[in-house]
Amino acid sequence: PEWNQVFAFSKERVQSSELEVFVKDREMVGRDDYFGRVVFDLNEVPTRVPPDSPLAPQWYRLENRRGEGKVRGEVMVAVWMGTQADEAFPEAWHSDASYVHGEGVFNIRSKVYVSPKLWYLRVNVIEAQDIIPNDRSRLPEVSVKVQVGNQVLKTKICSTRTANPLWNEDLVFVAAEPFEEQLVLTVEDRVHPSKDDVLGRINLPLNIFEKRLDHRPVHSRWFNLEKFGFGVLEADRRKELKFSSRINLRVCLEGGYHVLDESTMYISDQRPTARQLWKQPVGIVEVGILGAQGLLPMKMNNGRGSTDAYCVAKYGQKWVRTRTILDTFSPKWNEQYTWEVYDPCTVITLGVFDNCHLGSAAAARDSQIGKVRIRLSTLEAHRIYTHSYPLIVLHPSGVKKMGELQLALRFTSLSLAHMIYLYGHPLLPKMHYLHPFTVNQLDNLRYQAMNIVAVRLGRAEPPLRKEVVEYMLDVDSHMWSLRRSKANFFRIISLLSGMISVGRWFGDVCHWKNPITSVLVHVLFLILIWYPELILPTLCLYMFLIGLWNYRFQPRHPPHMDTKLSWAEAAHPDELDEEFDTFPTSRSHDVVRLRYDRIRGVAGRIQTVVGDIATQGERFQSLLSWRDPRATSLFIVFCLCAAMVLYVTPFRVVALVGGLYMLRHPRFRSKLPSVPSNFFKRLAAQTDSLL
Repeated sequence: PEWNQVFAFSKERVQSSELEVFVKDREMVGRDDYFGRVVFDLNEVPTRVPPDSPLAPQWYRLENRRGEGKVRGEVMVAVWMGTQADEAFPEAWHSDASYVHGEGVFNIRSKVYVSPKLWYLRVNVIEAQDIIPNDRSRLPEVSVKVQVGNQVLKTKICSTRTANPLWNEDLVFVAAEPFEEQLVLTVEDRVHPSKDDVLGRINLPLNIFEKRLDHRPVHSRWFNLEKFGFGVLEADRRKELKFSSRINLRVCLEGGYHVLDESTMYISDQRPTARQLWKQPVGIVEVGILGAQGLLPMKMNNGRGSTDAYCVAKYGQKWVRTRTILDTFSPKWNEQYTWEVYDPCTVITLGVFDNCHLGSAAAARDSQIGKVRIRLSTLEAHRIYTHSYPLIVLHPSGVKKMGELQLALRFTSLSLAHMIYLYGHPLLPKMHYLHPFTVNQLDNLRYQAMNIVAVRLGRAEPPLRKEVVEYMLDVDSHMWSLRRSKANFFRIISLLSGMISVGRWFGDVCHWKNPITSVLVHVLFLILIWYPELILPTLCLYMFLIGLWNYRFQPRHPPHMDTKLSWAEAAHPDELDEEFDTFPTSRSHDVVRLRYDRIRGVAGRIQTVVGDIATQGERFQSLLSWRDPRATSLFIVFCLCAAMVLYVTPFRVVALVGGLYMLRHPRFRSKLPSVPSNFFKRLAAQTDSLL
């Protein structure tokens, strides 16, 4: 018999000084009986360190059960002390997974996956000729429906009723190599608002279309349409037809775009689809997935909590999955992976999951334990970062820390000049800027690309399951969440807080709250007025000094998930329940009505702020629009006088007088609003024209 099976024992769990290899018959498996055995002293086992060649197996004669001499028969065995870098390690049967059976044996092994190569398929529906409606007493209202796999798009109905309709509309789809789907095009006639008659259709394989690398035009082609049902019911008469309707299409596979299958905020790859357009890599990122600590129990096993954890890392088109460490809350993977980096302003994503496919519950879903994102631009080149990152998951009951993920990272730069060049280069390929997609198109195409990637990786062996891929790609990042809205609002407030602080400081200077500071600002102002050529150099030097000062406070480790920034700790349970609700909603009418009223209240405040901003803008417009004749007359007379004064007065004098007026002492100030402020607030806006 031949087995060609490798068994792996963790050195930390070995408590014996001998290794015994037994040869049994199938009928002896449940008993202590066996044909023979071979015993190895672990102290004499050789050590193999790659890149050494594999250890050659040898024949060993079997001992009988009582150890009284040899029995007939030999077994070929190779025994060595190795590392996880051994070629045999990924396919080995590990001692801590001995109870896994069936398909679960394959689901616990480490694997490397590659995302399918995605293309944008652009279908330009130009025109059709000789369209014959089913009811020949009327002219047709024609539209075209195009389907690729599960993606369906329709053109608008032709504006004129004619047998030769014209559309000239672009429809864009996502297609993946190898091209398994066909382009199915259907011409429809709107005979009733709720009914369309199919006038013809055509099926086209995707591999007949040209692959375009730039924005050069593609030649259009005419295709004959088959009458609906004719190709199935009357195949023998097809050759007899000498007349058929036809449609003019311009179809191409776009190789100059990068197909977005993840959020642009966490993008990990920006290369165009066509390999001919790829640049040389600028660096290499090495990730050591060491282990995890303090994981929480994810399921019940024999009456106690257990976790069977594995880690998934995604960067670019390459996905990696570590082996599953069974029944432990502190798994140790110690696996290292490498990716080529084509742009440092990208993000690598690592997620930890609980394996629920060990042979017993095949229909279960792998549970999420947590996720870590690391932006490569935050890593210093050639430095090794070793750190534990918290695994934080948001549940309907609130935010929960599920444990910590221990990582070692190193980013190696291959070309500093190329790296500097990239920082001035567009983020995406140039086709995204020459012929951009709309925001709605990008959202729809991203959703379709995610589905294609999830389906293709789910067909691998072992599969990288749909729930894992969707969690790694943030498939629901575009959904409404009151918590995210609050987080983004306070992010804006934190940005404006710096400007507000500067404004308050300048107000204190103008009101002489600190006389020494006010005097120093006056001196600096007079120097800059006398030497205006020093303004820009002084500003640049000031920013340089601030940058040097802030170098002391740079983070020692790459940033990770921040619960305060995400507004997760202060989120109300009902807000979290709304965030985890399905779309469309599955909650009761009373709950939906309550949430709708809450959104109306939030939207009312936003509406007020937007209206105030619009009012200020309309007041600026009304300065010269003669909406208020007296205000416009006063303003243009003031502009004429100001122009005459400024023509004869040197700019330094104007700046000096204006600056000293703003910095004047409170003794010369009035508590009432200034004249320009009063004049501006009296200007007319269009609010009185609103219903």
